[in-house]
Amino acid sequence: MSLAVALPDDDPFHLPRNGLDRHAPGTLLGAREVQLAAFGTIRVATRAWQLRFRTTNLRGRPEVGITTVVRPAASRGILSYQCAIDAVSPRCFPSYALRQGSRAHGALARLELPLILAAARQGWTVSVPDHEGLRGHFGAAREPGYRVLDGLRATREFLNEPSPTPAALWGYSGGGLATLWAAEAVDAYAPGLGVVGAVAGAPVGDPGATFLRLNGGRFAGFPFVFIAALCRAYPELDSVLTHHVSPEFRARIAASADRTTVAVLGRFAFRDLGKHLHFGLDALLADPVLARVLTDIRPGDVAPAVPLLVQQSRRDEVIAASDITALVDRYADAGASVIHRERARGRHLPTQFRVAPEALRWLAGRRGHAGAGSLVSSGR
Repeated sequence: MSLAVALPDDDPFHLPRNGLDRHAPGTLLGAREVQLAAFGTIRVATRAWQLRFRTTNLRGRPEVGITTVVRPAASRGILSYQCAIDAVSPRCFPSYALRQGSRAHGALARLELPLILAAARQGWTVSVPDHEGLRGHFGAAREPGYRVLDGLRATREFLNEPSPTPAALWGYSGGGLATLWAAEAVDAYAPGLGVVGAVAGAPVGDPGATFLRLNGGRFAGFPFVFIAALCRAYPELDSVLTHHVSPEFRARIAASADRTTVAVLGRFAFRDLGKHLHFGLDALLADPVLARVLTDIRPGDVAPAVPLLVQQSRRDEVIAASDITALVDRYADAGASVIHRERARGRHLPTQFRVAPEALRWLAGRRGHAGAGSLVSSGR
């Protein structure tokens, strides 16, 4: 039996540091080698490191970021893979859930490890950032993109690779949303990073609409953990919940912070948030503070400066195909280069693996656009 590893909020490697404002975003602050394992127990025969770096939060303040790096024998570019964390619990952060000795039953990142390894087999050095940050800001606007891009910067510094080395972005579902924020931020936040393309599979094109549609159904856990996370990223929402939600039910929402994604889905399946509100769901959604936040967290208003492939199934039971079509239209109207590939059938989770070969082929085709050839491993 493998030894347990510390949770991120108990691990000194993750904790905040003083003097971060003296460093530029993406500056490498520390590194350690770690052992990856499928479901926390089956060792993966690849070397991996975790990097600590300086990044930026939603308010523009510096903070510590963490990414897990998988290095192939010979690297031909750096790919940032955004896992579908979709939770507040640090047990779901990939820096924890992918490690040998982790106790993260129900963390979605564990299901995505084969995709990370498939990308590494194709010659990508894969950076897997904790894009929600240390406090689990699931659903927050913009800052996931900063963490993704700064993770790429830190990875490049760690590997001592030249700037022309191609970089790319890939994620699905909640990871697809983080990928969109990174793609939108490239031009203003990291213009010289050399990002050649991004793939967003079933991204959350309209979080507010998704919240409303999933409430009361099989995936009602997502709206509940979504509220818990947004209150962390947007403290002004605390007064909204105080006004609309009973104290007893607020305690239940807060309890979701200790549960993994699958556990939250099981705990809150078919729960109707409206039954626990003083004035009903319509009144909650009409609250001007919440309305401003829901507008803020919807992607699509900034055209990504990199080519974008968006993948979606028409029969996705979690992310509505109509929301993704509207997102693609917003990007196209803003002048983005976006390809929309819609499958006629397929449920949410199985579709992630069915569209992965297409994503990897497309990303491999984009790799040559940075003008970089095959790079020999630095041996680290």
